[in-house]
Amino acid sequence: MKPEPRDRLIVALDVPSVAAAEALVARLGESVSFYKIGYQLAFAGGIDFARALAGAGKRIFLDLKLHDIGRTVASGVESLARLGASFVTVHAYPQTMHAAVDARAGSDLRILAVTVLTSYDDADLAAAGYDFTVPELARERAAQARDIGIDGLVCSGQESAMLRPIVGPDMLLVTPGIRPAGAQTGDQKRVVTPALAIAAGADYLVVGRPIIAASNPSAAADAIVAEIAAASTAHKPPPPG
Repeated sequence: MKPEPRDRLIVALDVPSVAAAEALVARLGESVSFYKIGYQLAFAGGIDFARALAGAGKRIFLDLKLHDIGRTVASGVESLARLGASFVTVHAYPQTMHAAVDARAGSDLRILAVTVLTSYDDADLAAAGYDFTVPELARERAAQARDIGIDGLVCSGQESAMLRPIVGPDMLLVTPGIRPAGAQTGDQKRVVTPALAIAAGADYLVVGRPIIAASNPSAAADAIVAEIAAASTAHKPPPPG
């Protein structure tokens, strides 16, 4: 069963300080229940802030993209599981994914594997030495994540429809690079609207600048939640029988 539309929106707290994050969360109020903390805020006191948000009843997505030797990844995941976070990201390398899955056992923390960063295109992969296109690498890593027992994937909305048949109905698909119609794409190269992401099979949408840079962040969030709700109803499967 899918979460409520409001709970499928994850707002990226891409701000430089805890004070800025606190102010934004206060402005958003009850419009948002789920927040993502990435490098910028994490390295500026955001881990303690994440603990406080979790204590206040918010859900937390720690977008830390862990990747290291297995023991180091496992130790990090064990610490994050005690923090009260809901999601944490790792890069979709088999050894890293195995270590993270084993370390989160017995906790409510879900491990999300990053297939291909949404700022990458085929030329970027070639420059990094990969003999894959973006879709080819995303499919390969999705199948590996499924077999290892990863809880979900972070993938572009342009890949969600392609990956859902590979991973099945139960793995989560979390889609960043969401831009409402008419919004600037910034440094993202593979972006989709909220409605298109839901139609492609995404479970959660990560939205940053279109909300945090809005003159009225709460209204911007409410508009995206409404679009999620409308798209979810439009693409709801018919009842059995």
